[in-house]
Amino acid sequence: MPEDPGHSAPEKHKTEFEAASGLAISDQCPDWQISLPDIEGLCRRCINAVYQIVDPVVHDGNFVAPEISVLLADDKTVQDLNRDYRGFDKPTNVLSFALDENEDGLDVPGVVMLGDVILAFETVKAEAGEQGKTIEAHTSHLVVHGILHLLGYDHEDDLQAEVMENLEKRILTNLGINDPYSLPDERGAA
Repeated sequence: MPEDPGHSAPEKHKTEFEAASGLAISDQCPDWQISLPDIEGLCRRCINAVYQIVDPVVHDGNFVAPEISVLLADDKTVQDLNRDYRGFDKPTNVLSFALDENEDGLDVPGVVMLGDVILAFETVKAEAGEQGKTIEAHTSHLVVHGILHLLGYDHEDDLQAEVMENLEKRILTNLGINDPYSLPDERGAA
C-alpha cells in the first residue's frame, strides 16, 4: 500500500498531469448521461483532485501521464464482472481493475495505463438516495475511491481503511464535497 501522503503533489507535476492525463469513458448505460450530463467533466475533476493530494505517477524517475478508463455501466454488467472476477454474484457500486505491469499492452513512452473504474448506475443512484447524497457527490466519491484503488490503496484492514478514507475526505473537500463517511445530519447537503 502506498503511504499516506502528508503533502500535496509538486506543482510542476500537477500542471503536467492536468495537461497530459488520459481518460477514456465508455457509456454503456444511458441513464448516466441523463442523470449527470457532465459525467466526463466530473470524472476529469476527480482525477485532477486526486493528483492534487497524491503524487503523480513516476516511472524510472520520469513523470508519466496516467491513463484511466471509466465504464459507466448498469447493475447487470457490474454483477457479471463482480461474479466472474471477485466471486460475488451481486452488483456493487464500483469496481476497479488495476492493470498489471506485466500484462501485455500498448507501450507508449511517457504514458502508463492505470486500469479501469466501473460504476453501476442503479446501485450508485439507490445508495445516494439512501445516504441523503446527491448522485453527483456519491459518483464523485466512488470515482475517487476507484482511482485510489488503481494507485494501490486498499481497505483490507483498519489501518489501510483509515488511510484511504482520510485521502478520500481530503480529495472530496477540494471538490467541494462533504465527508462521505459522516452521518447525514452531520453532513448537511452533500
